[in-house]
Amino acid sequence: MNLLEILSSINSFVWGPPLLILLVGTGIFLTLRLKLLQIHKLPKALSLIFSAKNEGSGDIDSFKALCTALSATVGTGNIVGVATAVHAGGPGAIFWMWIAAFFGMATKYAEGLLAVKYREVDANGQIAGGPMYYIKNGLGEKYKWLGALFAVFGIGVAYFGIGTFAQVNSILEMTSMTLGVNPIWTSAVVTILVAAITLGGLQSIAKVAEKIVPTMAVIYVISTFGVLIYFADQVPAAIALILKSAFTPTAAMGGFAGASVMLAIRSGVARGVFSNESGLGSAPIAAAAAKTEWPAEQGLISMTGTFIDTIIICTMTGLTLVVSGFWTTDLNGAALTRAAFMEAFPIYGSYMLMIGLCLFAFTTILGWNYYGERCIQYLAGVKAILPYRIVFILIIASTPFMKLEEIWVLADIVNGLMAIPNLIALIALSGVVVVETKKYMDHLAEKKKLK
Repeated sequence: MNLLEILSSINSFVWGPPLLILLVGTGIFLTLRLKLLQIHKLPKALSLIFSAKNEGSGDIDSFKALCTALSATVGTGNIVGVATAVHAGGPGAIFWMWIAAFFGMATKYAEGLLAVKYREVDANGQIAGGPMYYIKNGLGEKYKWLGALFAVFGIGVAYFGIGTFAQVNSILEMTSMTLGVNPIWTSAVVTILVAAITLGGLQSIAKVAEKIVPTMAVIYVISTFGVLIYFADQVPAAIALILKSAFTPTAAMGGFAGASVMLAIRSGVARGVFSNESGLGSAPIAAAAAKTEWPAEQGLISMTGTFIDTIIICTMTGLTLVVSGFWTTDLNGAALTRAAFMEAFPIYGSYMLMIGLCLFAFTTILGWNYYGERCIQYLAGVKAILPYRIVFILIIASTPFMKLEEIWVLADIVNGLMAIPNLIALIALSGVVVVETKKYMDHLAEKKKLK
């Protein structure tokens, strides 16, 4: 067996039915305990993005915390990940992305809430939070090993998963296809930019994220909307195909090998989680740094990350792929999405996609640098942060020598392993989530009375 076959076998085991059930099951469990909070509190959550008071302890305001989390969340998974999901599982994979995202919103809410409730201040005077802290402080010292396990896997994702290879490889592939630039030169530029920003720590990353994230999301949504207008007559049929393919096998056609319903579910959920990171435990690391006195308030703001990432951005990509018909070819990854864009905009399509993908991928690198930094700090203290950053930068520089297939499979493996300790903690601390939610809702009701 070669390396790819070995990694694929491990990946099939890690992302087997037990983890998929645990991921979606945790979301369903929290949805029921929180009484469909992601539906009736979504308008409030969206308004809080801009209206949160930013009172209480913390390092950055709530909007910057969301942008930092979104910078890590909205990445190549929204472009390349959706394409690989559709290529493997057919259009039905998009429906299962929606399902995973709907329940994932409750999961992301709980993660953000617990991150603020159980956060600490580190030796440098900065806020430290995330699953390792709500495991240690919420479940008790005897479960500290579970938090350490999360931190180890978190560093693995930062170094070898979402944080580096998957993002840089997509940037290199896209700039090479569009501009004909040698990947070595592109990698050198990305490495220098990443080094310049990440060595400045959270404040530097948050400042960049606050400016880039809203801009890149708007640019990409407008671009994909343009493609959908071009293929407007195909949109109803595309939606019908997505719904039909979610429950019936997709037949082989053109370069598409065909897909079973189970493959559509697995592809949709796995790529959906890769994209929105609900249940992985990554976003609460950024949420913990938010200036707020109400854990549930930051939970609501965190919840919007999954809505923006999957329900809006991934849906736009998925519809673009289906309406264009290129999903039936043997194209995959960024090349598949690029073909759809170029069909609608032959001259500018490739450039539009390149700008969106490069911005998405670059900000994800920055966000995951911070996540890994918090994980290494939990394991080895603040003295380990600088060595971690240096290794991270060196890994970014080495990306041109890795293969796409191996990168995605490795990313999936470490993602899955990272989710397990976090999901255990979310289920165990669900009672705390319910109590904190009631406190905040009572506070809002009281405030309304006084007006």
